[in-house]
Amino acid sequence: MAEAGSTTPATREAPWPVGLMSEKIAAWIDRLGQVWIEGEITQWQLRGGHVYGKLKDLGQDATVSFTVWRSVAQRLTSDFAQGDRVIALVKPNFWVKGGSLTVQVFELSHVGLGELLERLERLRRQLQAEGLFDPSRKRALPFLPGLIGLVTGRDSDAEKDVIRNATLRWPGVRFKIHYAAVQGDRAAAEVAAGIEALDRDPEVEVIVVARGGGDFQNLLPFSDERVVRAAASATTPLVSAIGHEADRPLLDEVADLRASTPTDAAKRVVPDVGEELAGIDQARARMSGRLGQLLAHETDRIAQLRGRPAIAMPERIVDERAEELVRWIARGTELADRAIEDRTRSLAETRARLAALSPRATLERGYAIAQLADGAVLRDPSDAPEGTAIRVALAGGRIAATSNGAA
Repeated sequence: MAEAGSTTPATREAPWPVGLMSEKIAAWIDRLGQVWIEGEITQWQLRGGHVYGKLKDLGQDATVSFTVWRSVAQRLTSDFAQGDRVIALVKPNFWVKGGSLTVQVFELSHVGLGELLERLERLRRQLQAEGLFDPSRKRALPFLPGLIGLVTGRDSDAEKDVIRNATLRWPGVRFKIHYAAVQGDRAAAEVAAGIEALDRDPEVEVIVVARGGGDFQNLLPFSDERVVRAAASATTPLVSAIGHEADRPLLDEVADLRASTPTDAAKRVVPDVGEELAGIDQARARMSGRLGQLLAHETDRIAQLRGRPAIAMPERIVDERAEELVRWIARGTELADRAIEDRTRSLAETRARLAALSPRATLERGYAIAQLADGAVLRDPSDAPEGTAIRVALAGGRIAATSNGAA
């Protein structure tokens, strides 16, 4: 067996140890130095500030692992993710102990499609800064739109899926379709024009932009600034149904609702007539049950009220009040009679006192009252000298007389 570090060619009789071969491989690879390579990122993992990933050849089935140390990762000016096409300055390293080949990345930048992704990312940040992605801008869809506007490719599966599933859910649904190219150079302008045309139609209550998926490049028109701004400017609620989960076009971000597929869009835009009828039946059942409970409750209340003595035997109240009224009448009569008797007796006593104090009683006993002509009572003879006319009041009346003076 050849010794470690030997330069003797390996033979069947003198094979190299695995370590020797690994060391020679590592030395050969190390002499390669730094090289520029191009490929597609198929794995990108950030751990502890370092990046570990894999880079795949663009034309053949060849993949290499790479490492971006923290010091290099902090200098990167762009964001990278799985699917990016990049060029990298790397130095291959062979790990003797594990027998694996990795490359250490010193520089990394987008290229080709990666450059396009970078432009899209810049546009995304710009539109986000303008507030076009804010949730507060998103409008609720109508419960049952009378007319649905559909922007899609002519005779496309997306068109058929939307119309078929929407009609199955609500047979009376109506569509106004604006056909547009959904990929290629004309797609962005035609899709934007379709959105604007349907938005101007006062009968259209919701707009659906549908395409049945595709690769990243085929979906680029739905990230075009013209399409995104047309959707943002629309006053009609808009649904994006591009049908691609891995790559979200910018239209998904600005749309009022993002549907995963055209079929999903149909389910989100119109309600299911069967579910609505079932909901109505359930609501009727709940209303009927609630009304039955209410009627039963009120019936019990009426029965309780009817069971009260005042309702069950109303004549009893009349009888009780009649007896009470009779007592009060008797009491009133008694008090009135007593009051009359008291007043009669008091009047008699007053009359007796008046009679005792009246001058008439004195006159009836034979006395008389002499008065001068002016009505003044004559008390002294000197007040009536001879010849003074006087009047004399007797019990039976008055007489006129002339004074002869004092006697």
